[in-house]
Amino acid sequence: MSLQESGTSEPVAPPSPRGQALGELALLFLRLGTTAFGGPAAHVALMEDEVVRRRRWLTHEEFVDLLGAANLIPGPNSTELAIHIGHRRAGWPGLLVAGTCFILPAFLIVLGIAWGYARFGALPDVSALLHGVKAVIIAVVLQALWGLTRTVVRTRPAAVVGLAVVAAAFLGVNELWLLLASGLAVLAWRAAGRARTGVDASGRSVVSPWPMMVGMGAGAVVPFSQQGLFVFFLKVGSVLYGSGYVLLAFLRADLVERFGWLTEAQLLDAVAVGQVTPGPVFTTATFIGYVLGGPTGAVVATVGIFLPAFFFVAVSGPLVPRLRRSWAAGAFLDGVNVASLALMAVVTWQLGRAALVDVWTVGLAALSAVLLIRYRVNSAWLVLGGAAVGWLLEGRWAA
Repeated sequence: MSLQESGTSEPVAPPSPRGQALGELALLFLRLGTTAFGGPAAHVALMEDEVVRRRRWLTHEEFVDLLGAANLIPGPNSTELAIHIGHRRAGWPGLLVAGTCFILPAFLIVLGIAWGYARFGALPDVSALLHGVKAVIIAVVLQALWGLTRTVVRTRPAAVVGLAVVAAAFLGVNELWLLLASGLAVLAWRAAGRARTGVDASGRSVVSPWPMMVGMGAGAVVPFSQQGLFVFFLKVGSVLYGSGYVLLAFLRADLVERFGWLTEAQLLDAVAVGQVTPGPVFTTATFIGYVLGGPTGAVVATVGIFLPAFFFVAVSGPLVPRLRRSWAAGAFLDGVNVASLALMAVVTWQLGRAALVDVWTVGLAALSAVLLIRYRVNSAWLVLGGAAVGWLLEGRWAA
């Protein structure tokens, strides 16, 4: 039985007129782009809270289907999820509005930081603010994981697949292989069940991953150009799977070692900016573009790295409902969904170990969980409150 057949779908809000829907998407994703700290796992949790629990634009089942589809294509997964949501809510204009509005605040924030970095040669210290924000984010992600897991993991084989993915992820197995293996495992299990009941098990999954390829061959230092910058980041956005650490390795191999455009210190500063600012981590490209080519370079790099995400979602988005109409493709997508949540759980564990480091951060996370679950406080207010608490406590200790 597929997720869509399980009878657990929640009622969804009726569709709004196109103009109103676009306005709603713009306001939501501008706010999320401004307050969504914590990386892709946190972004997914915040989107789930807003579009499933609060606005009821999507059911839990539809949301995890879009999350699974985003994980199957290269590029920034949380940004692609935002683009998927926009497309589902308001068609092609919604696709552009949701993605652009999620990226824009982070772009402007990073642009300001890059200007200060180029002028003063150092990054601002925001560790106090993030100390509180990270604790709140753990509670937000755990709430989302709990709700999504109850929707996705409804059978013993699904639970086994999820636990296997968690174990393999801790052992360092590549995320893409885990997604594929999980999809194939659930597909095989469903096919065996259909064979036992005498149902024809023919059919093929129409989802296939983009190959993990690339490299511009090693060589001497390459002269910088805006065209070369655009092509490089277009390539990165087109083929990159994995976490920010994968992005760091990719950038280091080309920009530092092959091209000689950045120093090691500049690259680490760029990645740090992408990690500590809200919105997509891929705005690391904005910082690098500014350092290398000023405001024009920032725009060129940002467009280059995010453009493939819009293309891949535009191509794959309309296929997601069709996948559900095929038992084989639906089974594969169910497996990918289980793996996606398992990988999200692993990232949450890693984030929790880094964020919950003392009594007050644990207490802040617990209080945030109570406010989220019992009183349905908007997660954006909790993130801002966490930043304020972190700033106040760090300032008091410093004094």
